[in-house]
Amino acid sequence: MYRLVFTHVLRRLDAETVHHRTVRGLALLARTPLLKRLLHRALAPHDPALRITAFGVHFPGPLGLAAGFDKDAACAEAVAALGFSHVEVGTITAHAQPGNPRPRLFRLVGERAVVNRMGFNNAGAQAAARRLRRTRGVPAVVGVNIGKTKVVPEPEAAADYVTSAKELAPLADYLVVNVSSPNTPGLRDLQAVSLLRPLLTSVKEVCDGTPRRTPLLVKIAPDLADDDVDAVADLALELGLDGIIATNTTIAHDGPTGGLSGRPLKARSLEVLRRLRARVGDRLTLVSVGGVEDVDDVWERLLAGATLVQGYTGWIYGGPLWAARIHRRLARRVRLHGMTSIGEAIGRTAPR
Repeated sequence: MYRLVFTHVLRRLDAETVHHRTVRGLALLARTPLLKRLLHRALAPHDPALRITAFGVHFPGPLGLAAGFDKDAACAEAVAALGFSHVEVGTITAHAQPGNPRPRLFRLVGERAVVNRMGFNNAGAQAAARRLRRTRGVPAVVGVNIGKTKVVPEPEAAADYVTSAKELAPLADYLVVNVSSPNTPGLRDLQAVSLLRPLLTSVKEVCDGTPRRTPLLVKIAPDLADDDVDAVADLALELGLDGIIATNTTIAHDGPTGGLSGRPLKARSLEVLRRLRARVGDRLTLVSVGGVEDVDDVWERLLAGATLVQGYTGWIYGGPLWAARIHRRLARRVRLHGMTSIGEAIGRTAPR
């Protein structure tokens, strides 16, 4: 049914318009307690075999929604009710900003891909904090992804991230420093270790000072050279970060200007994951995102060493029940392989 609706209706509409209407609809669902609870009971992962713990946080399953969809923390509970084990909101900046001019979101249907040049459009950290303070009507693990305000110059980037962290880290189940979006000028330059070290050190001080010590991760680009991937991994270990999210969108494509996500990113995302696992072993939590389309992709990322997996573009093409469907199939696969917990699959094909 969803495939028919997508083919004959949704793909004919402007991609960003569909996105905003979907977020508004889910935000309304998030404010409808009975329906939200019923959907959560029916679709959220409840199988004990899928439960997993990462950086001290308990997840009902491994598959979450990547940052980029719920930019303002408007509908995380509704997304969780549809079957995702966690929702990463954002990217959120210290100050509100409109993002880049439209059009800025494009579907590449034949490639099962999306290109975006949104530019961190969001209402700012204070507005997101107000939403995150609301009592959650259903269980939902919510990570918060923060980025640099566009008008802030590079020398002031660390202070800008700290402003967001002070607002949001106490309200997040985990915090992510995003230095890898291609749509904010100069942002990816912050992945250089010389610039990244003071930035992460400053944000980590904030996270370490929250009442429950908020776990801190960094999100990296697939376009980093292998040596730079190693350098970021070494820095994460040095600073005592909790994990790395790999990867963001890629600029290595021939489509419209912006970051490409979806199927074409699959091979490089998996390659970066394997490189990180070989570098850090199980000393950091690795979160794999990029080109995740089905249960086989999730299973492969787990075997390669990811503790958690995220998707977004796969959900666009797979429909609203995509995450619930994958979690059900994962539970069957765990038992098919004679395991009692999905944690037993993590790193099975990774070099020892």
